[in-house]
Amino acid sequence: MQRNKAGRTPSGHQFSRLKPAEIDPLAEYGLPSKGEKRLLNHKTQEAYYSKIAERYLAFCTDAGDRDSLQKQFSRLAVGETTSTNTSTPLLPAGSTSTPPSSSSSHSHESSTPQLLSPSDLSQILSALRKLREALVASSRLDDFTTQVYLFAVRLGILSSSFETYLPSLLYLLRVIHRSPTHPLTSVEYHEVVSYLVLDTACRRGDLAEAYALRNRYKLKDPKVDATLKALVTDDWVSWRRTKRAVDGYRVKLMEFAEPGMRGHVLKAFGRAYLSVGVDYLEETMGMKWEDMVERFGVGWELNNGRVVIRKIGGKTQ
Repeated sequence: MQRNKAGRTPSGHQFSRLKPAEIDPLAEYGLPSKGEKRLLNHKTQEAYYSKIAERYLAFCTDAGDRDSLQKQFSRLAVGETTSTNTSTPLLPAGSTSTPPSSSSSHSHESSTPQLLSPSDLSQILSALRKLREALVASSRLDDFTTQVYLFAVRLGILSSSFETYLPSLLYLLRVIHRSPTHPLTSVEYHEVVSYLVLDTACRRGDLAEAYALRNRYKLKDPKVDATLKALVTDDWVSWRRTKRAVDGYRVKLMEFAEPGMRGHVLKAFGRAYLSVGVDYLEETMGMKWEDMVERFGVGWELNNGRVVIRKIGGKTQ
């Protein structure tokens, strides 16, 4: 081994103690809006998307069962969801995939599995943003672009990240669908418009705008119509019936409006009942009594299986 006069090994020697830094493949590139140019190449974009899809599949596999996977998504959500619906959305796939069906069954975990860090999912969402920016910067409009944006929409909805799915929805409708060579298929168009209408009604709470979008894009969907009608009329029974009938992506969007709907039901109970059985109240609300107290600050008393809502005072002499 050759040494310099000071007795040190020359820098860069094969036996140097310094190890090369391990770089996350998803963090290899920066944002094109901040000057990153390497992602403008089409082949690089496709290779990067493959890494994103591979990481997402690994994320889903490591999560274990469906309850653990949904907990992962809810941990990244902007707000705490209050639904007990355990429908399992299908993994976001390519542009030709079909949205999943919803299950109306309710399950309770018998054990609490170890959860992954939500940073894994946020890293995937961040990588998708970089790729979307690269597609816009390179003016790419083809089937690959549609696939990436649909993936971003579906993954953003599952993680309740409107910062991901809303810009993607608008780009699909305003840019990609207007492309003369690669517009959305009728199935994709219907899916995207229905998500936009539900997001406007359930998350933003703007029913007038939701109906305007429904008419502007000529959306004909009985389940979307039923959801809007239930919101307008505060019809909890119709809301729950519709929620059981829609796919997992729509369920996630409907969850944004669920606290308001449940709050209205509690007010109705408060006006109509002096007392009610706790089992009936839990079945109607779709949640446990303890959750009602924690999430809605219910001040009623629970006594021998009955919830005392109001007490009638004795007559004064």
